[in-house]
Amino acid sequence: MQDKKKEKRQRFQKEHVFPYTKENTVMFLFGFIVVVAGYICLSKGPWNSFWSLTLAPILLVVGYCVIFPIALLYQKKKQKPAQAQATPVQTVPPPAQQQPTP
Repeated sequence: MQDKKKEKRQRFQKEHVFPYTKENTVMFLFGFIVVVAGYICLSKGPWNSFWSLTLAPILLVVGYCVIFPIALLYQKKKQKPAQAQATPVQTVPPPAQQQPTP
């Protein structure tokens, strides 16, 4: 009974690989930092300052609409298996044409 469960679990783990890697996590954290910086800029200064009206919305849009989706959708391309080393093909010269004898 235990063996069947163990085999089933191993098969499930082989079929379902977690798609997010360290790169995804780093991008997500970078996006989080950008969004936090946007909210900090939004809270600084008077309501009509450059920080509140221009910089903060740019940071928030970039964080939410660019960085987060990239972090969620990014996947490394699978490397192609190493191609077999091509062996040089020896070509056989065509047979010499014989001249018709008179």
